Amino acid sequence: MTAVPLATPRVPRKRRTDAELKAIVDDFNATLAADPDREPTADEVAAWAAFHFDGTLAVACSMADAVLPHVVSRFAPGVDVLFLETGYHFSDTIVTRDIVAEDLPITLVNVMPELTVAEQDEKYGARLYERDPALCCQMRKVEPLARTLPLYEAWVTGVRREESPTRTDTPLVTWDDKNGLVKINPLAAWTFDELLAYAGEHQVEVNSLLSDGYPSIGCEPCTRRVEPGEDPRAGRWAGFAKTECGLHT
Repeated sequence: MTAVPLATPRVPRKRRTDAELKAIVDDFNATLAADPDREPTADEVAAWAAFHFDGTLAVACSMADAVLPHVVSRFAPGVDVLFLETGYHFSDTIVTRDIVAEDLPITLVNVMPELTVAEQDEKYGARLYERDPALCCQMRKVEPLARTLPLYEAWVTGVRREESPTRTDTPLVTWDDKNGLVKINPLAAWTFDELLAYAGEHQVEVNSLLSDGYPSIGCEPCTRRVEPGEDPRAGRWAGFAKTECGLHT
């Protein structure tokens, strides 16, 4: 598949009201609470998402791997996969994105910031990420995604509970107040080893950086290798108090 511009969204039907969408979330969580000893599998969550949000579902993927698009596209072929094209990605990440777009039954959507890197440098000065990484993330990730998500009723993320202390309580399905739609995290309970095992079993594309000391991959200027025993996200914004780009907070 080739990347499509945001001017041609695949969302065909009228968006349901917030109240209707919240009711779907409540129904899922009520069903989950009915059997507290068993959490639904990633496949079950993906199948549920495909059923309830046919044509109004988006998958957000950083292209650290193609596991999440693979899981979801098995139940929702052609699903929109949103890639935040910040202009600062590792070349390995761009290669992964292009392979995923070609190999999986998905529709790749490159989500672009309003300013190019050159335009941002001219307006705010070069290497803004070194001086104010929060502002850089806001303009190149948070705002572009916020402009895109209202096209959909639900978005799927690859957030996992073991990634960091800020993610330990990640639910499988929730209402995203910040963006005003349903947020689905089918891989929330997975470990990093389970992620890699799935990729190996299904021959899913994995970013080469994962095997080179980068368990969490962001923009190249703001990501370093992680030492043994460190938090998987310790390599993100090293030297800053910042631990999240703002997409999931």
